[in-house]
Amino acid sequence: MKEFDVVVVGAGPAGGHCARILASKGYNVLLAEQHENFERNNFSSAATPLETLKKFDLPEQVVATPWNKLEIITSKITRTWNSSEVLGVVFDFAKLRTFLAEEVKKHGGEVYLGYRCYQNDGNIVYLRNKKGETIQAQSKVIVDATGYSRSIMYRNKKERIPFSKAIGIEYLIQVSPEVYYPYANNLVFFLGHHWSPSGYGWIFPMDNLKLKVGVAQIDEAHHILKKIEVPRYYIEQIIKDHIGIGIDDYHLIESHGSIIEYSLGLNDCYYRGNIIAIGDAVSTVNYLGGEGIRHAMDGAQIAVRQIERFLAGDVKDFGDYQKEMLKIYRSCWSKSEQLSRKVYLQYSDARIDQGVSSLKYLSTKEILDILFNYRFEQYFKGIKGYLWKKITRIFASFTIK
Repeated sequence: MKEFDVVVVGAGPAGGHCARILASKGYNVLLAEQHENFERNNFSSAATPLETLKKFDLPEQVVATPWNKLEIITSKITRTWNSSEVLGVVFDFAKLRTFLAEEVKKHGGEVYLGYRCYQNDGNIVYLRNKKGETIQAQSKVIVDATGYSRSIMYRNKKERIPFSKAIGIEYLIQVSPEVYYPYANNLVFFLGHHWSPSGYGWIFPMDNLKLKVGVAQIDEAHHILKKIEVPRYYIEQIIKDHIGIGIDDYHLIESHGSIIEYSLGLNDCYYRGNIIAIGDAVSTVNYLGGEGIRHAMDGAQIAVRQIERFLAGDVKDFGDYQKEMLKIYRSCWSKSEQLSRKVYLQYSDARIDQGVSSLKYLSTKEILDILFNYRFEQYFKGIKGYLWKKITRIFASFTIK
């Protein structure tokens, strides 16, 4: 049996970054990942603001492409914002996770690929690969970074609290230069009943003439529409109706999907004994836009500070970690929850069109504040501009008469 200070189960952005930091600080760390390589389950749209690279000390090698333009498209409305400067990047998700794992090894930690945790008992973690080979690891701290499955924190499924469920599917397609060019350096989001009822869709550019086309849906009944098609239907509709190509005009490199099980109000179990949960395992993803990488890595850094205190004997549990996470995320995420459930499940198509139309009064910086910093007061500024213009038109018509 091997002994570690910390065993991190799950090598996504949260788990990989957590293990990376701890290993760099000299702790004896094991990072365990159920997939045999990082090309497996390679789901994440992974668009992020430019400052993410600097904040988490990430190299250019994890970037698929930069972006400096953003579009929001509804059933009838298109709004566009752009900049002469790079605004952000789209990650190559597999390369990002590979880099984090390599960092763990560079700093003296161990990485086990292809090993799933099938049991944990106090300080002992039991790992097994597809061949049935097992490993026992003794650890002072166990980190649950297993995403929505929360497989460490909830060994007994009966203990699971209720979660809201969302489903995402994504195509990675190869296209011709002529088709790719309009989407180079451009993030495109789709809203509305035609493109993606009960959720949203997207087109993100990748390197080497590849595009990511995806749809995410909340797995609940729509208040207006009686029937919602499966996500693949809307992905293929975006390819056909918006990109304007048929099945013979692109090569489907891969199709992948994922589930988010999210605790409304962030009532997750953050810790139990020597177990601490991070990333999607504690609903760190923003429910409105599905963005999770930045927040997962942020949460990992918060967790590391508390893990160090725990290992030093300064605290007996991870209660302060939970308090800090809720202080940072609960208020803003609650607003995102409310807005997402209204827009995706309750609003009419006309109301979505009207809402996006009003955003034309916002600058590029202001729209980025809404989408990536969740400063929703900027949206209401756009609404005010929309209403003011409408009022001035009414008064102008009176003057003419």
